[in-house]
Amino acid sequence: MQPTQPAYPTTAEGWNERSQGRLPGHIDIRVTAIGPGFAEGEIAVRPYHVAPNGFLHAATVIGLADTLAGYGCVASLPEGATGFTTIELKSNFLGTTREGTIRARATLLHGGRMTQVWDAEVVDGGGKPMALFRCTQMVLYPRG
Repeated sequence: MQPTQPAYPTTAEGWNERSQGRLPGHIDIRVTAIGPGFAEGEIAVRPYHVAPNGFLHAATVIGLADTLAGYGCVASLPEGATGFTTIELKSNFLGTTREGTIRARATLLHGGRMTQVWDAEVVDGGGKPMALFRCTQMVLYPRG
């Protein structure tokens, strides 16, 4: 018996609901738009997003970018695929913030049968780039 493809959300609201009780919900990621080849979202910076040095923690920025790339990956899976797993990621930090809202847009660069490559740019509330992010996703299929 072949496993069926999991029922993934298809809307930003659906992803926000599915995020609750999981890391994206715990760090307050809010998906604002999603579709094949892209995902957008934001985090309103709170004290628990900040590192002991007083600046936004790098893991907050990566969490936003990686989550959006992952959700976008699911929205862009080839026919027959059941999911994905991240096999590589990298981030370059260009700036930081202490307050406000950070936003990101993840975009599909390569949508192959076995891998996807995603880029995301994270910006501060004024639209100034804070981080450039790239990840590679391995597309998963049922065994058998």
